[in-house]
Amino acid sequence: MTYENMLGGPPATYLLGDEEASAALRDAPGDPASVAARYPSFCEAWATLAENALDQGDPVAAYAYARTGYHRGLDQLRRAGWKGHGPIPWEHEPNRGFLRSLHALGAAAAAIGEDDEAERCSSFLADSSPAAASALGSG
Repeated sequence: MTYENMLGGPPATYLLGDEEASAALRDAPGDPASVAARYPSFCEAWATLAENALDQGDPVAAYAYARTGYHRGLDQLRRAGWKGHGPIPWEHEPNRGFLRSLHALGAAAAAIGEDDEAERCSSFLADSSPAAASALGSG
C-alpha cells in the first residue's frame, strides 16, 4: 500500500524483502548466527543476534551485532532512495530488521555508557518511525 505524503517531507522508504533469508530465520529461530553468516545483508538476523546478546547480559556483543545490522540497513536504505532522513515505516515488514538493529544499537550503547550515541539512536528511531519506537519500547 502506498501513502501520499501530505506534509511535503521526504517520501517513506520501503526496503526490499528477502523471503529466502526470512524463511531461513523462521526455520532456525535458535540459530540467527548461521542465518547472518549465510545472508550477511539480512538485518533481521543481526537484530536478533543483538537482542539475544542484550538478553544474555553481553552489551559489547550486542553493540557489535546491532552496529552491523544498522550499517547493512543504511546501505539498503540508500540504495532504496533514502537521503538520510524521512520515514522508514515499521508497518512495512522488511524495514523492521533495520529498525530493530537501530533500537538494539541504542540499548547496547546505553548499557556500555555511550550516552550520546544512545540518544542519537533513540532520536533517529523516533524520527524515522514513531510506530517502531512505540512497539520497541522507546517511545
